Amino acid sequence: MESNVVDSTSDDAMDAFLEKFRSQPYRGGFHEDQWEEEFDKIPLFMKKAPLEIDPKENPDLACLQSIIFDDERSPEEQAKTYKDEGNDYFKEKNYKKAVISYTEGLKKKCADSDLNAVLYTNRAAAQYYLGNFRSALNDVMAARKLKPCHLKAIIRGALCHLELKNFAEAVIWCDEGLQIDAKEKKLLDMRAKADKLKRIEQRDIRKAKLKEKKEHNQNEILIRAIKARNIQLVSETADEDEDSASEDVGELSLDRLISENPYGARVNLDDQGRLNWPVLFLYPEYAQSDFISAFHEDTRFIDHLMVMFGEIPSWDLEQKYCPDNLEVYFEDEERAELYRVPVESTLLQMLQHPRYFIKALTPAFLVCVGSSAFCKNYLRGRKVHQMK
Repeated sequence: MESNVVDSTSDDAMDAFLEKFRSQPYRGGFHEDQWEEEFDKIPLFMKKAPLEIDPKENPDLACLQSIIFDDERSPEEQAKTYKDEGNDYFKEKNYKKAVISYTEGLKKKCADSDLNAVLYTNRAAAQYYLGNFRSALNDVMAARKLKPCHLKAIIRGALCHLELKNFAEAVIWCDEGLQIDAKEKKLLDMRAKADKLKRIEQRDIRKAKLKEKKEHNQNEILIRAIKARNIQLVSETADEDEDSASEDVGELSLDRLISENPYGARVNLDDQGRLNWPVLFLYPEYAQSDFISAFHEDTRFIDHLMVMFGEIPSWDLEQKYCPDNLEVYFEDEERAELYRVPVESTLLQMLQHPRYFIKALTPAFLVCVGSSAFCKNYLRGRKVHQMK
């Protein structure tokens, strides 16, 4: 009799619960349109863990992490856990996080040298894929101090040397690895590539040295030719040191003077041993200029003027720049004096003038219309030497 009463009570309670469940639906379920986002909040099903874990927002994940990285566990256990975590990130190609995990593992300073060597080697691999080749190389070197015959470390070190264009070192690392495993294909292929690139580099170095020597010899010949003509060269930087303003040609570095030449062309010797100069003509009235890349030293000024002003230039609106009207000058900057150049004279005759100094291996001359108001005003107050 008592048993029937209990069963009846239980049935009534169950009926009441089911009735309440029908009237008050469960509110903790996933929403149909957001189930993926909500599913990803559960630690067990997370595809990616957040960078920083807030215990209030993710209490389950914070609890799980505290169990995994429990400080009461041994340094070896913790280091291994970080290694495994880094490997997971590495598989996902999340190399930055992998580096962080491997670094945390190394911070545990466990006594297992093999484990530490693996952490260094794996971090080197992650750094390599991030393009941090020097950091990767430092890691494999640290790994080899702990485990000299660690083949993975040797392979990754050789790869780093290859990327850093240290081809000779890459060959050495490959040879060391092949002493451990003579059939390792990666090392065999890499050694062949590094050796080929090393030979190409050595060939290029030899070519560069031969070219440098050839240019040096050519420069020496040019210096002798210029010096034989009593032509004075001056560096652009000579203005900073008045004592060097009239340096002897033999004491000047032709390479330095060439590097100061902004026009590209340079003085050269022809087959007859005559000099061709890059020459600049300046027209101060209109702030215009002409550049002659090869003005032969035996050519007259009038010869070039006839060619350049055979047609009226577009900037000469008054059409007054005709060869017969033009006057040519060079400036002695040290004395602030002008010398009028006879247009029938040759370039060599002017370059041999004791007051002419060539800057940046590019002689320069001023050209203006002698009868113009501008020219008269330009010359006013200056000492002008008339040359025959």
